[in-house]
Amino acid sequence: MAESDYWKGKRVIVTAGAAGIGLEIARAFHDAGCRVWICDVVDSRLADAVKALPGIGTMACDVSAPDQVDAFVARAVGALGGLDFVVNNAGIAGPAAPIESISTEDWRRTLTVNVDGQFFVARATVPHLKANGGGAMVCMASVAGKFAFALRTPYAASKAAVISLARSLSVELGPHEIRVNAIAPGVVSGERIERVFTDRAKTKGISYKEMEAIALRAVSLKTMVDPKEIAALVMYLCAPTGRAITGQVM
Repeated sequence: MAESDYWKGKRVIVTAGAAGIGLEIARAFHDAGCRVWICDVVDSRLADAVKALPGIGTMACDVSAPDQVDAFVARAVGALGGLDFVVNNAGIAGPAAPIESISTEDWRRTLTVNVDGQFFVARATVPHLKANGGGAMVCMASVAGKFAFALRTPYAASKAAVISLARSLSVELGPHEIRVNAIAPGVVSGERIERVFTDRAKTKGISYKEMEAIALRAVSLKTMVDPKEIAALVMYLCAPTGRAITGQVM
């Protein structure tokens, strides 16, 4: 089977798919010939995504609200007529501050969006993947979930939980021919990392450039990851090339 034949008509859901990494993932599937539905919390971004990717389906949805997730998945799957791939991408950066300065509200909000949100999406979509006879789910984690990240404890804790969620689901869903993997990017270029660096630089009392240099110090290539590169990895995991890959953190 030619690669173009494999992708044509495949049905995909991408959460937080209207900007940043999510938009590049949605674009990669769309350009390959898949049918794509995305959600986001910003209506204007959803409108811009439709202009950029004609034919995609969109719906406003906060993944931390289970009723909204259930409504989004029901609408998307109803329009698509089934489901092949799920990209559990939605997440927030959370506060960048010393532990004693982090509010209970900020802690809970970070965990609710980043962990509860992925759980709600998995719970709503897995029955459709099972009905499809198999498929793939990719959960967006972070290197913060694998290594120690000072001043980012809520985010790091949430991404460690996402990694464990993906690994556990891979074992649970393997017998149903559903692959589940996590992607743990390092420093990804874009507006989000700029906000994080700005907050951390302010907390440390250093310049933005100094904060950027510190973040890249442990990166072998000394460069940020391009969102398009993450999208390519998602496609690899969902393609026949990733048929035997599950329970991994890339």
